[in-house]
Amino acid sequence: MTPLVFTTAIGAALVSGIFYAFSTFVMQAFARLIPREGIAAMQSINVVVINPLFFLAFFGTGLLSVATIVASVLPGTAVSLAPALTGGLFYIVGCIGVTIVGNVPLNERLAKVDPDDAEAESLWNLYLSRWTLWNHVRTAASLAAAAFLVIATVTA
Repeated sequence: MTPLVFTTAIGAALVSGIFYAFSTFVMQAFARLIPREGIAAMQSINVVVINPLFFLAFFGTGLLSVATIVASVLPGTAVSLAPALTGGLFYIVGCIGVTIVGNVPLNERLAKVDPDDAEAESLWNLYLSRWTLWNHVRTAASLAAAAFLVIATVTA
């Protein structure tokens, strides 16, 4: 079971790194652009991110997290229950859950705005603050998941 948990940890760390980049410099760079340019750039990213490689990392790690949780509660699998369960839940709830409840609705709202509309600038300012806040949460959750899963591999 150690390879499963280790692979899940690597996936969570990879996803955390993607989100970390957005939290630490991508969104700050977009905020420095005039709103219509920032909006257009983020709209483009939100289209391009829908691809098999990102989905493999993001949702594949979610599936591995489920498998890790199941393995942690089954007797005789030699997976440390508390850290594996905690890591899996951090990823599923704090990363996937937050993305679905926090980031995706904001992305959908941004997708509908014309960057040149009068309402675009106020929506962009709201988007920058709220999306980035949710992104901080999922960055921390993914990193915490990776840390707990690493602990689970060394305590197994």
